[in-house]
Amino acid sequence: MHSKFAFMMSMGIMFSAWLPVVENANILAVYTFPGKSHYMMHVALIKELIRKGHQITMITALTLRHQNLGSNYTEIFIDPVYDYWNDVVPYFKADNIFELTKMDLHDFLKMLEIIGLKTTEHALKQLKVQEIINARHTRGVYDLLLAEQFYQEPFLALSRIYDIPVITTSTLGYENHMSQMMGLIQPWSFVPHGFMPYTDRMSFTERLQNSYYSLFEDVHREWIYFPKMDKLVQTYFGHLEVPIPKISDMEKNISVMLLNSYAPLTTTRPTIAGMIPVGGMHIYPPRALPEDIQKFLDEANDGVIYFSLGSNVQSKDMPAEKMKIFLQVFGKMKQRILWKFEKESIPNKPDNIMIKSWLPQSDILAHENIKVFITHGGLLGIQEGVYHAVPMLGMPIYCDQHLNMKKAILSGYAINIHFQSITEEILKNSLEELLYNPAYRNNIKNISQIFKDRPLNARDMAIYWIEYVVRYRGAPHLRSAGLDLK
Repeated sequence: MHSKFAFMMSMGIMFSAWLPVVENANILAVYTFPGKSHYMMHVALIKELIRKGHQITMITALTLRHQNLGSNYTEIFIDPVYDYWNDVVPYFKADNIFELTKMDLHDFLKMLEIIGLKTTEHALKQLKVQEIINARHTRGVYDLLLAEQFYQEPFLALSRIYDIPVITTSTLGYENHMSQMMGLIQPWSFVPHGFMPYTDRMSFTERLQNSYYSLFEDVHREWIYFPKMDKLVQTYFGHLEVPIPKISDMEKNISVMLLNSYAPLTTTRPTIAGMIPVGGMHIYPPRALPEDIQKFLDEANDGVIYFSLGSNVQSKDMPAEKMKIFLQVFGKMKQRILWKFEKESIPNKPDNIMIKSWLPQSDILAHENIKVFITHGGLLGIQEGVYHAVPMLGMPIYCDQHLNMKKAILSGYAINIHFQSITEEILKNSLEELLYNPAYRNNIKNISQIFKDRPLNARDMAIYWIEYVVRYRGAPHLRSAGLDLK
């Protein structure tokens, strides 16, 4: 028995030695959407690629210079940083971002269209980006195009210019159109649209609505969104000798899609070989906290409520009447409140509240005294809350945040409140339910264990598939024949 085991082990080692080794691949990374939260995933991936010895040239909307990534990193910085909220908020005649809770799916798609068109063209206009597009020498320069799967599709043309395969990364996790890009049509009967607060167990009416919205997005992309993006392709790539297909065709030649998702934080659905879940890639072992925060948490005998609405939704913009509700409820609680607040002070702030304009969220959630996490329902934050097993109070504002919180509620570790409908009683009762009903803590401990249980950690999984695609020159054997059906 032992000799057989030893033989199998030696054969495994020999087989692995025969695999082609990917050393020092030259990767062109394009991340032109200036969403701060998105860069948590981007930075983790780029740092890991550099640690593995690969050369990265990165077109980026936010600089990574402070990361000190070394000589293997070349940055093409899009300057100035584009403030897309200056386009979105006025278009929807909103006084502040909190009013976007009133938007429906049609509005969400329009918002993403505006964001995509504006930020993409802003990046394409950059002189250094133009140099990449119009380079005379293109063969053998790069081995792979790494791009964000977030409404920046014209940059897929770079794969045609440099004749290289494409891997995209999605910070949103699954979106309905993604599987179609890989050759699989999702069944709308039990796969909820990513922007709708449905589960995989919908009523008949919900299935009808889900089918309508899913079909509407497909039609919108094909007849409204794609033609506008194709115009950008023609404007900035049309003069080149190499033929550039339409975006709908370029999307069908993505080798692998790295998805910011992992069970059980998404509903079970059909998938395909090239769709790889790597949710939680941005989560690292907890680091030491700043002394004042550490002291504030350590001395909280009754625990701490951590409050953050992410990087796009900022507490400082909260309407005054809602701010008053939070302060009155917090001030009456025996727990301490650690609040990400983007101003130096809050008038009439109770003594049990500490505010900071920036907070190391994952490290804070790892502290044993954190009892509740108040969140907007962004996927990265939910992953951190789940990883560290902290029950959540959700206040979703737009897009996938509603679905994220719906899943959290059904899993029994969260309560959801509608921001526009918040009262002192609703806020107080919701927090007390999470604090004093042990079911929420027990449920999220179980969910956390499942989320962590995987064959490879998320960063190693992402690197494996990136090197796999480089190793097999695009891995065409992964491509579904469904993409070629007419």
